[in-house]
Amino acid sequence: MQNQPTDDASDVIQKLTDKVEGLEEALLSRDIIGQAKGILMERLHLTSDQAFEELRAVSQKQNRKVRDIAAEVADTGEWPLVSTNGQRALG
Repeated sequence: MQNQPTDDASDVIQKLTDKVEGLEEALLSRDIIGQAKGILMERLHLTSDQAFEELRAVSQKQNRKVRDIAAEVADTGEWPLVSTNGQRALG
């Protein structure tokens, strides 16, 4: 019983650490998605919601996470995305 408070504290610390890591990842994802939305808004003359919908649609078609699609757009500036087989992914 003497170790119970220490074990509880360790569990709480681990849960908080995991939560902080998740929040940090969410902030990075949000920034990357915002960059990609901005690129699509400028190039395609879309609203913020329309740009996100484009990202979401490609995400579903390619079965990839929105943040991964957004990172590719932010890194390459390419839209529509070119898939690995050389075909264009339609948004």
